Amino acid sequence: MKKIFTTIMLALSLNYGMAQAFWTPVTYKGAFDCTAAMWTNTWTEWDPQNHVYPAPTVTITSNITSNTLWTSGNVYLLQGQIYVKANSTLTIQPGTIVLGSKAVVGSGLFITTGSKLIANGTVNQPIVFTSDQPAGSRTTGDWGGVILMGLAATNNTMGINNIEGIAPIPDTQYGGGASPNPNDNSGSMQYCRIEYPGYVYAPNKEINGLTFGAVGAGTTIDYIQVSFSNDDSFEWFGGNVNCKHLVAYRGLDDDLDTDNGFSGWVQFALCVRDPAIADNPTISTSELFESDNDPTGSAATPITKCVFSNVTGVGPYRGNNATVIASGYRRNSHLRRNTQIGVFNCLLMDYKTGVMIDGTLAENNAIAGSLNYQHNEVVWTTGLTPKTCETVSLSTFPITTWFAVSGNDSSLTTSTAVPFLVNPYNYLTGDYRPACTNTAATSGASFSNTAFTPGGILGINDVNTSITSSGLYPNPTANSTELFINAQLSFPINVQIYSVTGQLVSAPYHQYMISEGSNSLPLNTTALSSGIYFVKMQFGTKNETIKLVVNK
Repeated sequence: MKKIFTTIMLALSLNYGMAQAFWTPVTYKGAFDCTAAMWTNTWTEWDPQNHVYPAPTVTITSNITSNTLWTSGNVYLLQGQIYVKANSTLTIQPGTIVLGSKAVVGSGLFITTGSKLIANGTVNQPIVFTSDQPAGSRTTGDWGGVILMGLAATNNTMGINNIEGIAPIPDTQYGGGASPNPNDNSGSMQYCRIEYPGYVYAPNKEINGLTFGAVGAGTTIDYIQVSFSNDDSFEWFGGNVNCKHLVAYRGLDDDLDTDNGFSGWVQFALCVRDPAIADNPTISTSELFESDNDPTGSAATPITKCVFSNVTGVGPYRGNNATVIASGYRRNSHLRRNTQIGVFNCLLMDYKTGVMIDGTLAENNAIAGSLNYQHNEVVWTTGLTPKTCETVSLSTFPITTWFAVSGNDSSLTTSTAVPFLVNPYNYLTGDYRPACTNTAATSGASFSNTAFTPGGILGINDVNTSITSSGLYPNPTANSTELFINAQLSFPINVQIYSVTGQLVSAPYHQYMISEGSNSLPLNTTALSSGIYFVKMQFGTKNETIKLVVNK
């Protein structure tokens, strides 16, 4: 049978395949379906301050320069800035805990260009990157965080790109310069938590929870929670990596920050703010979305032209229950400096100001339709006097009209007009699904804008009929089986394993490019106990499921 492990096939087919199958064209706005369990269940942690982690068993003090495996039986302590370099791969097993030392300056895990991080946890065994401080003593910025550096494009092609916030050295450089690789692969992160990152290397020079430096589309990012970051939760500097299922939880600065020509796609994100935690407004204001083309707002290419869809954001006012709001809070969306971002199908609530289009170039992009803010619900806390939309002083851009025009179809509502979200204001037991009676949230999403792909979502009908046969062998099995697929064309596929009760127990393949003809995908079932499972294949808008029996 034809094996499918070569990165050559992935590189040749990835752009076409991801245009077909990345977006899940749901009808609801925001991150969650009112009729289904939240995808945050089980693997996230809403009280990381009081979670007790075991003591470290392995101390890491040197850079990683050869292929390395970190096993779930150990707890790893990062003492210093640990760089994965020399084109090596660090693989971290599900359930592994990695602690960042607060005592050693700027401890963190940094993946240099050409190297990879394979950190694929599971829904029941997430990988955790967190502070080494004991429960009750952790704080934002205890350690550095995780940085991925790739060779995709940025709009600073003439100079040297170094990761913001760290003293520049060759290991902090990123980007492909004049010959970028859009399919560059920095590895895979799935079901991971990053807690208390953002070490301050110098005044106003802290880094983020998860930083992307020119990371390419060959990289997989799915089911990642960043909690209590001392800067942005997620920040993208150029590149075109696509991401799904992100959680930004009670961070300091921005939740989702995009710069320097980032052109990737992000779908399904939850952003939850704490009214007491925001940046110093004399340095930076705290927003959900912040987007720039580059720091000067130039016309440098590639232009920042990323697309976000299905984001649920709960701001600091929290139903007007917060008695003190940190002065650094401003807007849910600050779109500025010539960005051409697209924000679609989102539920954004409890900020003082909704969207701000900042500057003539960004305003012109909005008028031209290259900056999009469509099919969103902006929700106000009852009793506040909100600013739905905002521009800079003396601007003549008719932002309120633009916000509500039929083509944009974004709306303003109040949180008591309908039961908007089920339980958004309890940090520990929050339920961020919309009430099913809330038609403003449960309908009206649209994926028709050409920002989702040139010409729209392509090839779904072809993909729906592209598998001619599939099966598992051996079945029943003990520790391994193979999924056999005969396909009429090449396309990406997701493979997930569910228990008989419907719980996701493994996600071995995400956006994996299968080839025309015969394919076999090995499935490791060692961690599964005896019982009945279901192997689900998702491709385009279609799902197929095969029953799997595990006998130990």
